[in-house]
Formats: sequence, structure tokens, C-alpha cells
Amino acid sequence: MLGLASGAPVMAQSTDDSLRVYAVRVGASYGVYLGNGLIITAAHVAGPRVRIADLDLPAKIIKSSPFEELDLALLSVDAQNLPVSQRLRRMPLCQRAPVVGAAVIVAIPEGTARSQIMSPKWLPAHMRTKFPTLIRDVATTGDSGSGVFDAEKKCLLGIMSQKITGRPPFKGGNRDLAKYFVPASTIRSFIPAEYRF
Repeated sequence: MLGLASGAPVMAQSTDDSLRVYAVRVGASYGVYLGNGLIITAAHVAGPRVRIADLDLPAKIIKSSPFEELDLALLSVDAQNLPVSQRLRRMPLCQRAPVVGAAVIVAIPEGTARSQIMSPKWLPAHMRTKFPTLIRDVATTGDSGSGVFDAEKKCLLGIMSQKITGRPPFKGGNRDLAKYFVPASTIRSFIPAEYRF
């Protein structure tokens, strides 16, 4: 069944929107609720308060990495302050590495956007190893801390870190090239063992 105005599948959109319950506000930016009161976000946006399940709550920074290294922060809120429906939620980290061309969903509390995994070969050569996990659609996807989800399995593929601007290979002039996200494998290693579930 197609949407009347856009021609987009209605069912895909409602399924995509189900991921919004995991998207939280961290200050003026975003994060993802993992479960057990834990939130993963980009280190450069981590702050002392989060907005989750329509509640503004104090957050404790459990672990944070420098922006230049991983750009990850693990926050916690008192899960007892959350509605039972939120307390019971768990967002699994994806087990497989992102595949070039695969569909992804970027979710923020206000909405979702679809994109695709992009090959780093479209970046200038000096950026390719530094930014190996990328998505297209720079203008329409969420900002730092937003969750990047596997469109098929609905697991967390990564956390949005930064927009990449530069001169693409074989083309002139600087422009927005892609958005880099910290992959689930890095997030899994970053989370201290006592907080994993």
C-alpha cells in the first residue's frame, strides 16, 4: 500500500517510527536509550540532563571518550523514574558490520529518516580509514548522538558523530559528503562489562 502524497510505503514508515521510543534528547542534541537506564550518545554532546519518555531527568556520565578518539559517552538515569513501558525496553546492538548499500533508519524523538550505508571510497583518500562507517543523505538525517538503526533487523548500528565535508574524488569544490557514525562493534567494546546486558 502506497502513501497518497509521497508514494512511500505506509507500513515502512510506521515501522520506522517505532524506533522513536528509543531516541532521547541530550541537551540540544540526541542519544539512544539502550535499556536499564542507560543512554549512549556522542561525547561532544553529553550533558547533565536528558529528555526521555516526555520526562526531563538528571543524567550521570558513566564513561566518556575524547571527541578525537571515539566520540562516545555512556549516560545513566534512574530507571525507577521511567514509566514501566520504557523500563522494559532493550535496544540490542547489531552483531554484523554495516554493509555498503544497506538501508538504515536514523531516529530522533521528532521523527525518522531513511538513508543508506555509504562506502568510504567516496571520501578523499586521507579520510577513508578515519571515517569507515558512513551514511548518505546529510541534509535529512539526525544530528550528533542520533541512532543509526538497521532497517531490517531494527538493531542499533551506531551513533551519529559528525558530518564530513570535503572535496569528493573526481569532483571539484568542497561540499557535504556524508555523515560518520561510531559503529556498534566500537560501542560494544566501549561499554564497561558491568553495564552490558
